[in-house]
Amino acid sequence: VAQSASALRLGRRGRRFESAHPDLFLQALQSDQLVSTPFLSLIIPAHNESERLPASLEAVKRYISSLPFETEVIVVENNSSDATAEIVREWMNTMPQLRLINLAQPGKGNAIRTGMLAAQGAFRFMADADFSMPVEEIGKFLPDDKPLASVGIASREAPGSKRIGEPFYRHLIGRVYNLLVRLLVLPGLQDTQCGFKCFSAEAAQAIFPLQRLEGWSFDVEILTIARQLGFEIAEVPITWHYQPGSRMHLIQDSLQMAKDLFTIRQQRKKGLYHAPKV
Repeated sequence: VAQSASALRLGRRGRRFESAHPDLFLQALQSDQLVSTPFLSLIIPAHNESERLPASLEAVKRYISSLPFETEVIVVENNSSDATAEIVREWMNTMPQLRLINLAQPGKGNAIRTGMLAAQGAFRFMADADFSMPVEEIGKFLPDDKPLASVGIASREAPGSKRIGEPFYRHLIGRVYNLLVRLLVLPGLQDTQCGFKCFSAEAAQAIFPLQRLEGWSFDVEILTIARQLGFEIAEVPITWHYQPGSRMHLIQDSLQMAKDLFTIRQQRKKGLYHAPKV
C-alpha cells in the first residue's frame, strides 16, 4: 500500500505532486477489493443512490463483459443515509470487477477525486450514477482502445450531440452558466458540467491532487487545472437523457457555482493550479 500511495503522487514525467488534501491518498486506498492493472477504471459517485444504482450496475456489468480489455468499477459512496453501500456489496458477489469506497465526507467532487486517485486503470472514466448517457457511449472516448485526448469530456453541445427530455428552463440556466464559465475561466469549452469525463492515468494523477473544490463546481476546477498543466481537452458529442431526481438545488447551488468561478479564477492567478517544482 505504501508503494501505491507513493505512485499516486507521480505526475507528468515522473514529477511528484503535492496534494491539497494529503490524507485523501490513504482514503483512496481503503476499498473493499483490489483489481490488478485494468485498462479502464469506471468511477461512479453515489450519494443516496439505492434506487437508481441497481439498474446502472446491471447496465455496466453487461457492457464491460463485452469489452476486450480488463475493467474495474469503483463506486464511491459518501455520506449516504440509505442502503447504497449495502447494495454495492451485494453486487460485488457477482461482479468481481466492482470495488466500493466509503467516505464520511459529502460532496460529489470529493467522491470523484477519491475514486480517481484510487483507480488503477490506464484510463479513468467518471460517470453519474443515473447513467443519463448510455453506458455504451463510453466507447466514443476510447476509439481503438485509445483516448481522443488526455482529457475527454462528454458534451451535450458539440456537433452531433443530442439532448432528450430536458426541460427548457434547465437548459437555459445551464447555457447561462456555461457563458460565465467561458468568459471567466475556460474559453472555448461548450459543456463543462456533463457528469461523464475520461482522463488518462497521467492526467488524473496530475490534476486531482490539486483539486480544492468539492461541490458542484469541481468540474470547472479540474478542467482549469488540466489546462494549466498543459493537458489537451476534447469535447465528445453524446446522447444525453434528462433524468429527474437531481440532487442539485437549482437556484441555491447555481448561485454558489457562479461564486465558485471567481474563486477558481483567483486561485489560478495565485498559481495554485501549477505543479509544484521539485
